[in-house]
Amino acid sequence: MSKFSTRFLVMAVVFAVCLITSNFFVPRVWQVGSLPLQLSGAVLLFPVSYIINDCLTEVYGYRKARLVIWLAFALSAFVAVMSGLVCMLPEPLDPGSKPVSDSFDSLFALVPRTTVASLLAFLCGSTLNSWVMSRMKVSSKGRAFGARAILSSVAGELLDSCIFFPIVFWGIMSPESIIGMVFTQVVVKTLYELVVLPVTTLCVRYLKRKEQTDVYDENISYNPFRIGDL
Repeated sequence: MSKFSTRFLVMAVVFAVCLITSNFFVPRVWQVGSLPLQLSGAVLLFPVSYIINDCLTEVYGYRKARLVIWLAFALSAFVAVMSGLVCMLPEPLDPGSKPVSDSFDSLFALVPRTTVASLLAFLCGSTLNSWVMSRMKVSSKGRAFGARAILSSVAGELLDSCIFFPIVFWGIMSPESIIGMVFTQVVVKTLYELVVLPVTTLCVRYLKRKEQTDVYDENISYNPFRIGDL
């Protein structure tokens, strides 16, 4: 039976929380200064999930990172289902509670839609991110972590954004605005990761030293559905 360290479990929980919380921030679109560019509120937090994904794959390997991705996927799906059910509950009797109920519904009614888009995009993007990181680590013999972290994240985030934003905002925003948002999100997320890369590198070194592990994914299955293969 595989044993998971406290550090691994903490990272898994933070990873899942970042994904779930980001789904609530998605509808809050904001303009970037005076530029004709828009971003989703999720950009403040969602890149953290990719940073954690890089750390998990680099230290513990693709298979454990895959398990965490599916765990976050399942928890996010649960929140989406519960949000939809709560929004379907009858209106309150107290008239004073009606504005609160309407505000709640307007916020959470979009959660199932954003979560469905997020689940599909996140599963594809995070799996690609982890796969690229894993393969590059083996081919580079563990060198150039910074370059591998950025390149794998760009690949994953680009795929994620290309799937996510058209699903969420189709019919709400113009196609031009959606394309612009996809491009802007990827650029901002990449800059985000570049800024925190020194911290990410320190975290990876710390984890490798404390966990006494540095997994190289050789001769493993990259099938994203083999969750029990640890």
